[in-house]
Amino acid sequence: MKMRAQFKPAAETPAVRLPAVAGQFYPENPEELRTMVDGFLAAAKTVSDTIPKAIIAPHAGYPYSGPIAGSAYACLTRGRGALKRVVLLGPSHFVAFPGLAASSASVFQSPLGPIPVDEEALARVRALPRVTTLDAAHQREHSLEVHLPFLQIALGEFKLVPLVVGDATPNEVGAVLNELWGGRETCIVVSSDLSHYHDYQTAQQIDRETARAIESLNGEELDGDRACGCQPIRGLLCVAKERGLRCRPVDLRNSGDTSGGRGRVVGYGAFVFTEN
Repeated sequence: MKMRAQFKPAAETPAVRLPAVAGQFYPENPEELRTMVDGFLAAAKTVSDTIPKAIIAPHAGYPYSGPIAGSAYACLTRGRGALKRVVLLGPSHFVAFPGLAASSASVFQSPLGPIPVDEEALARVRALPRVTTLDAAHQREHSLEVHLPFLQIALGEFKLVPLVVGDATPNEVGAVLNELWGGRETCIVVSSDLSHYHDYQTAQQIDRETARAIESLNGEELDGDRACGCQPIRGLLCVAKERGLRCRPVDLRNSGDTSGGRGRVVGYGAFVFTEN
């Protein structure tokens, strides 16, 4: 789905991370973008009775994964006004590096406006041994960027803690999450698609198995073939198990359900984690 470029960002400065995939993964025009995301949220069939502490949602182009992401973010809308900080973790698609990468930017820009970075929180996790500042990991990365409009529409104003996850163990990711866990003001968002490029029926089977592993908090069953964001997911599941969180799948579909062809599909899942 081709989306015409209409969004004109402000002049780039070293302190601003500008959109890299606006007009490709989602509309650049703010009105078109807001209408699309509002539609995904309105179409979600499942909502949460409580504000989730964490969610897992996909990061493909909106025509493909947007409806499934909308199912997760519809649950998060209950936190509007209460959630003031979002810890956003996603996998690295372009740059290989050990550990987790922060950005030097103080603002992440989307077509819907600027999002301030929680620099105090980032300073705390930069003190951990496997967290570095690596702007190259953020420059082209879509796994975090595609979530920003959903977060802006679902939550309104908040501060962002954006981290790209490279070669990191569950314990290393878990150390970051524990440092930033906070209270009711903080939510964690993990970005991941599921299986890639199987036929429709095979993808359904694999993704159902993956969903059962995530729901059971069994991160050891996950690898990159089942979820491209397996490293941040495994870290979240480790901490969720330690802290007694409950995971509930709220949507499980693939690109064959949302955008036609079923010969080679990509799987998408939406999961919410709540504190007991």
